[in-house]
Amino acid sequence: MTKRKVLGKGLGALIPEINQYDDKDNYVYCNVEDIQPNKFQPRKGFDENRIEDLVVSIKEKGIIQPLIVRDVGDGYELIAGERRWRAAKRAGITEVPVIVKKASDTEVLELSLIENIQREDLSCLEEAEAYKRLTEEFTLTQEEVAKRVGKDRSTITNYLRLLKLPLEIRDGLSRDVVTMGHARAFLSLETPVKQREAYRQVLKRGLSVRQTEKMVRGLKKEKKNKPLERDKDIHLDSIKNELIKRFGTRVKIVARKGGRGKIEIEFCSLDDLDRIIETLKGD
Repeated sequence: MTKRKVLGKGLGALIPEINQYDDKDNYVYCNVEDIQPNKFQPRKGFDENRIEDLVVSIKEKGIIQPLIVRDVGDGYELIAGERRWRAAKRAGITEVPVIVKKASDTEVLELSLIENIQREDLSCLEEAEAYKRLTEEFTLTQEEVAKRVGKDRSTITNYLRLLKLPLEIRDGLSRDVVTMGHARAFLSLETPVKQREAYRQVLKRGLSVRQTEKMVRGLKKEKKNKPLERDKDIHLDSIKNELIKRFGTRVKIVARKGGRGKIEIEFCSLDDLDRIIETLKGD
């Protein structure tokens, strides 16, 4: 690695909201093959078209912004700038400008996450997975994660809940078939079976987020009313059995909305009708 002065701007040009770097940083050039990708990279996939656009730009103007790396003994590991690194390799660039920083694993994941969030490069599931790693691998609380990435704790909680959705729905999120708004509506349903049913209805009917929320409210209301319907049916069956026992013939109870209905008592002859009438009179 040979030190060479490049570019007068710090990482503020790359990540404006992060003020940990300034003009006093020393920029150096590094062999592109000495750099390895970030093992904490939250982004699972890279937009090939955007990388190809970068390749064209790099061939014309070079790399305008330095990559951020850390020393890992046998080379360097990326902290920020993986897309530019990939594009530089495709463009045939042998050396790239870098800033070498000391950073712990937690800091690397945090910086990678923040960079992608600010660039809006992450899908909601990729962001959720990154928050999960911060809470599980680095034992940070949701409150601590929220402070470090500049979000509300409720936002972190909502992202983490996405990971509890059935695989079928998470796959749809990854493919942008449904949005996080749809997913949050599915989460309000109590079982994976109901969530999958709602998801399939959304795909079949092409429902918007608002329409999905309305459908889910209907499903929840329907479930809430079912125990009442079941209790009513049991009560009516009990009454019907008592009438059958009393009249010795078939009885049918028809219940309608609003508490209305009718009782049908079957008779097989005029004499049988007289018997039923006498029973009704109480004789």
